[in-house]
Amino acid sequence: MHRILHQLKRRALRVGALAIATVVSSASATETSPVQVEFTAAEKAYIAQVGSITMCVDPDWVPFESINQQGQHHGIAADLVQTVASRVGLRIDLYPTKSWAESLVASKDKRCQIMSFVNQTPVRDTWLSFTEPIFLDPNVIITREEHGFVADAKDLRNETIALPRGTMVEERVRQDFPNLKVVLTGSEPEAMVLVSERKADLTIRSLIVAANAIKKEGLFNLKISGQIPEYANRLRIGVLKDEKLLRSILSKGVQTITPLEREAISNRHVSINVQQGIDYRLVWQILAGASFALLLAILWNRKLTALNKELERRSVTDRLTGLFNRVKLEEAFEVDIQRSFRYKQSFSIIMVDIDHFKEVNDTYGHQAGDQVLVEVARLLKENVRATDIAGRWGGEEFLIICAQTDAQGALKLAQTLLLKFQHHAFPIVQRKTASFGVTTYLQGDKSNDMVARADAALYVAKSNGRNRVEVK
Repeated sequence: MHRILHQLKRRALRVGALAIATVVSSASATETSPVQVEFTAAEKAYIAQVGSITMCVDPDWVPFESINQQGQHHGIAADLVQTVASRVGLRIDLYPTKSWAESLVASKDKRCQIMSFVNQTPVRDTWLSFTEPIFLDPNVIITREEHGFVADAKDLRNETIALPRGTMVEERVRQDFPNLKVVLTGSEPEAMVLVSERKADLTIRSLIVAANAIKKEGLFNLKISGQIPEYANRLRIGVLKDEKLLRSILSKGVQTITPLEREAISNRHVSINVQQGIDYRLVWQILAGASFALLLAILWNRKLTALNKELERRSVTDRLTGLFNRVKLEEAFEVDIQRSFRYKQSFSIIMVDIDHFKEVNDTYGHQAGDQVLVEVARLLKENVRATDIAGRWGGEEFLIICAQTDAQGALKLAQTLLLKFQHHAFPIVQRKTASFGVTTYLQGDKSNDMVARADAALYVAKSNGRNRVEVK
């Protein structure tokens, strides 16, 4: 496939056509012809007198905008705002800050006249006025892979959401979703990392920003689990309220930006752009050939991905019950041990043992015993929380790892499971109970320390008559 693409590109170059290429960012690249903007006399006088304006930006909002190592404004916002400024005849001086929170303070203190790329909110209305939207982008719900689809965030309970401080989304989530516990961060990348590292259950981010962060930071245990349409980013230029003429001038500049120009600027920072060449017929032939080769590659990669996922699934899954196996449980155990040691967080484990399980095998046979094990696994899957990890520890023993859960929370979950077992009709044997041993991480614990305490608690539960929960 690579050889075919190489030959097609060489053929295109021989006739002087331009092939597929990544475009280098440049605001002037969208300007194909001068754009005329009609100004009032007062607006013309303002432009002539002022010449330049100061701007605050988010220094770490890739690919929308950032301040690079050379101290320059870079990204989609930079290209769009610079295009607007050039069309209205103003020069923009960047007011450098180290964080979005610092930019907000600088704007409120009138150290900068405009903010480059902001959503309009009631709080910001107190000191800013806004142009029409310069860019639209949906906000999506980001979770880890194991999290279920989120049809309505109002249905979520006992979940934490990581959000950058001072954003439109933070304002609205606090108002619209009091059922979620907000964890504030200093930046969008930090919010994504918290979700990836199980320190938060979800975040709400721009689709463009999320896709870029997942790819750039390698956060491939994250996925898009839902969308809140009314939270779409309608990004505008924010202007100090006492700068009415400036807002009017910039609004006229924003109105000159066409959808094609927005798309071209966006593609420069988040995808590959296709430039037109001299021989249009040949370019289309090249694109058709490349597309066919790309399609074959995509189909093959999908097949390989599916096979690899299946191999990975089998390597960490108990063959009989479909739960995680001991290898996966030990791996997850170590992750939580390290996280709890580093961040001084609680987590707990629940050891579950089916009461008198040997009698099932002796009386009804091993097939009946297997059916009971499968039914136990189904009960655990349906009743543990989305943040918990349940697996088969061995034989008739199961282990549940409860992330960010103290002893009281784990005890409550174990008691809930105890009742579920008591009232469940199992295949063949009908009634079957279980005993539960609970323990919580203590600073300095190793995994075998916690397992030993959970086993000890389980032994006490068995000794005291079974069908009960004990904590160590």
